[in-house]
Amino acid sequence: MDTKDFKKQLRKEISIQKKRLSPESLFSLSRQALGQLENSPLFRQAKCIALYHALPDEIQTGEFIEKWYREKTILLPVIEGNDICFYPYTGKESTQTGTYGICEPCRESCGNLPAIDLAIIPGIAFDRMGNRLGRGKGYYDRFLTTATVPKVGLCFDFQLMDIIPTEPFDIPVNLIITPTEIITLLS
Repeated sequence: MDTKDFKKQLRKEISIQKKRLSPESLFSLSRQALGQLENSPLFRQAKCIALYHALPDEIQTGEFIEKWYREKTILLPVIEGNDICFYPYTGKESTQTGTYGICEPCRESCGNLPAIDLAIIPGIAFDRMGNRLGRGKGYYDRFLTTATVPKVGLCFDFQLMDIIPTEPFDIPVNLIITPTEIITLLS
């Protein structure tokens, strides 16, 4: 099986496992993973964080964003063409439904944003070497090529694999957080 077919099959298998999660489990496991993130030194020290509003089957970040946006600058992605750009989150009233039905900040002039200290990245799966399998559109890989900050992958335990085949454009993360595990890959 070639790399593209393997990735396609892995996306399908993870999707099946995600559908088995009850809403209660989804939110409980999300809170556990985000609790681990909150307690990490990288998060505590960061002042400006690139984050994401979760799709229904991802680690649920909505409550977390609401909890922290008044204390830290939270930047959320907006898809613009083939790229993602980050805009500040200033509250629910300043959001709209964007591409793929994802809640995103309205595209207002944001002036000079502070430098991102930490990027929290979604993924379909991660492996123990920091490799990430995304949804296949490359938005985050393009962003990550320019991000020189620590990159954290958030996922459920069943999304953590021993190995994910990579392609030259795949960008790894430096830390992976699941509800029960933290894998540090920072040098």
